[in-house]
Amino acid sequence: MFTALSEQLTGVLSRLRGRGVLSESDVTDALREIRRHLLEADVSFEVTRGFVERVRERAVGALQVKSVSPGQQVVKLVHDEIATLLGGTRAGIEFASVGPTVVLLVGLQGSGKTTTAAKLARRLKLEQKAPALVAADIYRPAAAEQLRQLGKQIDVPVLPEPGAGSRDSDVPALVKRSLREAESARARTVIVDTAGRLQIDAEMMDELKALKAAVSPKEVLLVADGMTGQDAVKIARGFHDGVGLTGVILTKLDGDARGGAALSIHGVTGVPIKYIGVGEKTEALEPFDPGRMAGRILGQGDVVALVEKATATIDADAAKRLEQKVKSKKGMDLQDFLVALKQMQNMGPLKQVLGLLPGLNAKALQGVSMDDKRLKHVEAIVLSMTPAERADPGLLNGNRKLRIAKGSGRTVQEVNRLLEQFQQMRKMGKFLKRM
Repeated sequence: MFTALSEQLTGVLSRLRGRGVLSESDVTDALREIRRHLLEADVSFEVTRGFVERVRERAVGALQVKSVSPGQQVVKLVHDEIATLLGGTRAGIEFASVGPTVVLLVGLQGSGKTTTAAKLARRLKLEQKAPALVAADIYRPAAAEQLRQLGKQIDVPVLPEPGAGSRDSDVPALVKRSLREAESARARTVIVDTAGRLQIDAEMMDELKALKAAVSPKEVLLVADGMTGQDAVKIARGFHDGVGLTGVILTKLDGDARGGAALSIHGVTGVPIKYIGVGEKTEALEPFDPGRMAGRILGQGDVVALVEKATATIDADAAKRLEQKVKSKKGMDLQDFLVALKQMQNMGPLKQVLGLLPGLNAKALQGVSMDDKRLKHVEAIVLSMTPAERADPGLLNGNRKLRIAKGSGRTVQEVNRLLEQFQQMRKMGKFLKRM
């Protein structure tokens, strides 16, 4: 996420950070570079111009303060202004004080709206908000069935039930009936997956306005494709003018998105980005925090997000047993190694996890081999061993290694490489124990 922009901005700021003295011309040159990189990342021109002017104005004053390195001050100013561009403060779902909270998801076809509805329902379920889903897309073939399949995966009810009455073409009536069913089932939040179009048109806006008037949603969230750059900003402006948005969910930010949409949407529409989609799985939805995202963009990591991810995915009992084995006289074996590997896989793609560590910027991550398939290969090799071999790798002679290689579909060289890495890991564990 924001790989190119992060690499470019950290490069400019690292040169400033390394200087003991900065002149106004140094700041001007740096801001000229930053302006160019923001425009290349598809940030809108007016947003970029305002950003650069605010940083320039504050930076000139900061150069007069001698108690702190001027380079560090400019980095802090850039961080704060990026956070302001992204919304300033974290904004979540606003819940109704009485009755179920209705969340209307709107957007164009192909933005990932139906999948996002399921992702949001899963997250709200974990937060004890008792969600229900409403399939209100009557135009796209199998849209309702797709939502029902996703609802089954996360164990969240999807309304209306197949074959239920009401005229199919009357979307407000369908949604109102579904809301009554959800209220009877004691749902606390109701997420409505509305129909999308290939482009914004009067017919779609009229239907959304009628639906909004009929159900009075607490939230109207636009699901926008982060890969579309400035088109996402135009779409956000169109929906905001048409139905009045309360927030945005940006999807597909796990790809090579340039970041312009995220950095422009709040500045253009004034509505906050509330969540971001970072993968295809139903758990791949993160709350959006402007300050923490600014830190990620500038290569400062996001330790809070890393802890949240670990807390949500790592089995605490398994982690405790693994810690005890590492501290024991015998140390960890290959079975423990397999447990640790699975825990790491549960946290998501390795590149995403490493990207949350402070000091590892986009450029540094490019030089690291992070093929997640290799983790699967390692798992296949370990699973091809007998329990006795996993407990005591010293048993592995040439014939056993050949059998393991054939059983896992890998080469003997890969088996040897894994064993070498495991031994290094064991030595590191013993060293840390002595420390």
